[in-house]
Amino acid sequence: MKVYFAGSIRAGRVDAGLYRRMIACIRRKAEVLTEHVGDLSLEESASDRQIYARDTAWLREADLLIAECSCPSLGVGYELAYAEALGKPCHIFYDAGKARLSAMLNGNGWFIVHPYRAEEEIYPALDEILER
Repeated sequence: MKVYFAGSIRAGRVDAGLYRRMIACIRRKAEVLTEHVGDLSLEESASDRQIYARDTAWLREADLLIAECSCPSLGVGYELAYAEALGKPCHIFYDAGKARLSAMLNGNGWFIVHPYRAEEEIYPALDEILER
């Protein structure tokens, strides 16, 4: 199984450590196409056009998308809409204690939303998603 993991890059890296831990959990059962999202010292050297071409190719290749949306990001929103248009299953995680999920995501029945209040709640949910 191939997973596209989405998390904020340009909009803020406050949750990069969390992304890294989520990606490590996912990697136990699946291939993560976007491991760089969890890189704590991420510096993109590719052009915006190259990033778009690479990321949309990965989205087409992926079996599903898992996003962490506690830090709002236009790019993650775009990736979710792109994955939806491709008919890919989409799982959204967000910390309900520190963020409100956009109505455009929360109100869309295509997205499976996983609010959490403690990081420990994320990992059993990831395991369940990847065992399906």
